[in-house]
Amino acid sequence: MQQREDLWVFVRKNPEWYRYLSREPASIKEMEVYAKTFYGKTIPQRLEKTQQNVQMIRLLMEMAGAWND
Repeated sequence: MQQREDLWVFVRKNPEWYRYLSREPASIKEMEVYAKTFYGKTIPQRLEKTQQNVQMIRLLMEMAGAWND
């Protein structure tokens, strides 16, 4: 965990994990799952973000097309 800055920040922002990991250090994998959700790194979250970006690009292209008319 010391090599992963994102996990350190997650634990600092969620202090209940300090207590939880001090009692059960083997549950670090569970914390990584929660951290992925916290940072939006799960596959559904990434797909949603990509879809939002595609919609934004379409909107910008429509606006640019309207200016050219």
